[in-house]
Amino acid sequence: MKGMLAVGLFFWMSSVFSQVSVENPWARPTPPSAKLGAGYLTVVNSGAADRLVGAASPAAARVEMHVTLRDGEIMRMREVKAFDLPAKGRLELKPAGAHLMFVDLKRPFKQGDKVPVTLKFEKAGEVKVDLQVGRQPAPAESHGHQKR
Repeated sequence: MKGMLAVGLFFWMSSVFSQVSVENPWARPTPPSAKLGAGYLTVVNSGAADRLVGAASPAAARVEMHVTLRDGEIMRMREVKAFDLPAKGRLELKPAGAHLMFVDLKRPFKQGDKVPVTLKFEKAGEVKVDLQVGRQPAPAESHGHQKR
């Protein structure tokens, strides 16, 4: 009986964790002396509602989640604690909108580099992905994700 319960729990956890995937992960190149960088991606959720509650990367001291808001003629960034990920929906992090902010870069983001990031979801757990440094990929250029 315990063995069947463990197997059932394993399959339930696997189905929860596999419901989130990442498309088009990328980051802009930064100037040599930059201390900040930005990352973008689309999270696709094939299951129940979830929340992106954090991110981390060895490329920066910390990774914050930001939104960009228009205040009259001025664009302002504001840190947020989480992004909602709707059931069977998408969360798009893009320029001039929601994005990842890399704070205190260890080194500049250079064209062609890959920036490793661990996304932390409330239900799906951790998803590791590499952001490709360069231009914004076309929608058909999906780089996928890896769970590690």
